[in-house]
Amino acid sequence: MQVKQLAALALPLVLAFGAVGAQAQDKPLYTVQEGYKVDANTMKGFRTWRAAACDRCHGANQEGMVGPSLVNSLKTLSKEEFVKTVTNGRLDKGMQSFGTNPTVMENIDHLYAYLKGRSDGAITRAKVEEIK
Repeated sequence: MQVKQLAALALPLVLAFGAVGAQAQDKPLYTVQEGYKVDANTMKGFRTWRAAACDRCHGANQEGMVGPSLVNSLKTLSKEEFVKTVTNGRLDKGMQSFGTNPTVMENIDHLYAYLKGRSDGAITRAKVEEIK
């Protein structure tokens, strides 16, 4: 789907374009309405965030505590760097590895999409709801 097509439809969507895994370049990374209503896959990312208790270190709003602000970090961190960090951890900095956590690994693309949406400012609050 192209940006011009979306504009012509005048839908209240905010789309960030990018490939997730093997997806095509024109597929949106996430879809957001009203700043907090997200597509089903981005909702899976939020649920993964909660299930892995990432907020213990990165804060409930992803703005950092013991761990860094992911809102800021994902402005410059590539998807590949994100996946590597989540998978392998950064033990020297206190970041545990989630490489053996099936929930995280099965949903890592969705987790990235959720956090990227927060970092991009398209998702305006940490707690989201699925678009109905």
